[in-house]
Amino acid sequence: MSDFDDIPDLVPATEITQETPVVEEEGVQRKIPVTIVTGFLGSGKTTLLNYILTEKHDKKIAVILNEFGDSSDIEKSLSVNQDGSLYEEWLELRNGCLCCSTKDVGVKAIENLMEKKGKFDYILLETSGLADPGPIASMFWLDDGLGSEIYLDGIVTLVDAKNIRDHMNEKKEDVMINEALKQVAIADRIVINKKDLLTEQELDQLKEDLASINSVADMIVTERSKIPLDYVLDINAYDVKNADALVKQTEKIQEHGSQHAHQISHEVQTVCIQFDQQLDTIVSLEEWIQELLWEKRIAGTSQDEEPVTVLRLKGILYPPKDKLSEDVSNRKRMVIQGVQDLYDIQEGFAGDDINADDTSSKIVLIGKNLQKEKISASFNTVLGIQHTIL
Repeated sequence: MSDFDDIPDLVPATEITQETPVVEEEGVQRKIPVTIVTGFLGSGKTTLLNYILTEKHDKKIAVILNEFGDSSDIEKSLSVNQDGSLYEEWLELRNGCLCCSTKDVGVKAIENLMEKKGKFDYILLETSGLADPGPIASMFWLDDGLGSEIYLDGIVTLVDAKNIRDHMNEKKEDVMINEALKQVAIADRIVINKKDLLTEQELDQLKEDLASINSVADMIVTERSKIPLDYVLDINAYDVKNADALVKQTEKIQEHGSQHAHQISHEVQTVCIQFDQQLDTIVSLEEWIQELLWEKRIAGTSQDEEPVTVLRLKGILYPPKDKLSEDVSNRKRMVIQGVQDLYDIQEGFAGDDINADDTSSKIVLIGKNLQKEKISASFNTVLGIQHTIL
């Protein structure tokens, strides 16, 4: 028996299947970020994507032209770079980028794209000018536990400086919020294109109007869609570890609210709820959020009230008493993310920019019929905590 005195170390068995992720040198499979590029007709998406596809850079980017329609400007432009040969599905460019034109909503295109794994490290998904980016964003916003090889990085919306107001104010039958408004409201980054068509005063007014709709999105002003690539890539808008960025976004709401107080005719706006009191549990807050998103109503209001539409939800929450770590140095916050009726609350890391003694929480809502007085009364009734609304 002496030969068996030393018990061997047990090594966990690894079953290799088709679903087993490919492990890279760093030991972890790198997920591929997806940035959705949206904007109304004539906003400059074609010019931007053509620039990204043909520009020299160190990234291998795949662009999916979703619901491309009858316009073939970018296809013709790219075909010239490929010695004039048109493509049916995939076009591989000399700079390592890939391009795909598809009529579906993007799922099949992404599946085909993943078969070319290793040839690219970023995906840009362009929607048609009349597309609502919300359902498309929900499609790619997946929990890490699902083992997806892609993740939603953010939404970039291009606007035509000259015509965006007309598009946003357009009334459509059986539609509470038109497509142009939705695209602005749900954006993480806004590109104001064709600035040369406006005076400086008109441009300032446009930026104010867009900020009154979506006060947390970053904005950049340009001509001919010429913007830095890092403005549309690696946004990390849905990264729960990026809690510091959420704090800075909510500060922008306060800054905008202190400078501008005019009413917007289309009634889509950003509302921010702030409070310092620690919650006992997250249950009541979740029930309040669920009624707002799923039942389309502010808790405690009449059933006859006009429905509430929330297009985007963001928040950073000081951990409730039943979630708070005993480790004081553990700088964790609860991060809330939502797109239309889909939302999630996860622990997020807050870096040195957040004071460990800071117990403040902020919830940002972007949508229509968000009446501040009724939201405040409802929040006080359901949660019973002191708060302010911006």
